[in-house]
Amino acid sequence: MCIRDRALPRYGWLLPPALTGYLWLKGLNPLLPGFSCPLRALTGIPCPTCFLTRATALALHGDLLDAVRLHALGPVAAVALVAWSVLAIRRRRLIPVGLKAWPLGIAAVGLVAYWGVRLTLTYGLGIAAFPSG
Repeated sequence: MCIRDRALPRYGWLLPPALTGYLWLKGLNPLLPGFSCPLRALTGIPCPTCFLTRATALALHGDLLDAVRLHALGPVAAVALVAWSVLAIRRRRLIPVGLKAWPLGIAAVGLVAYWGVRLTLTYGLGIAAFPSG
């Protein structure tokens, strides 16, 4: 096994705090680079996670009202990222031991359901459920 093959298992635990820190910095400076949504770029239709990055960054700064305006799950994602970061630092592991898959499944179903409601409101009823921009 070469050095690069051992890097992720050895230093992977730094990814959650690095991601959380970057999102916190992005909340201070929204012009920091990020990924734009390919689905929205191709079709004009926002994906389930559109505006979640900005909402999470705002939530990490305590701006919960604006975070929820962008994406209702932004504060939830911020809490989950902070918890994951703390666990990763304390246990020096990227994925906590004993992590069950069912909470992630429930979160995914909830995210898709929330997206469905927003799509129905926006494109079905003409009520703007997605922020502009």
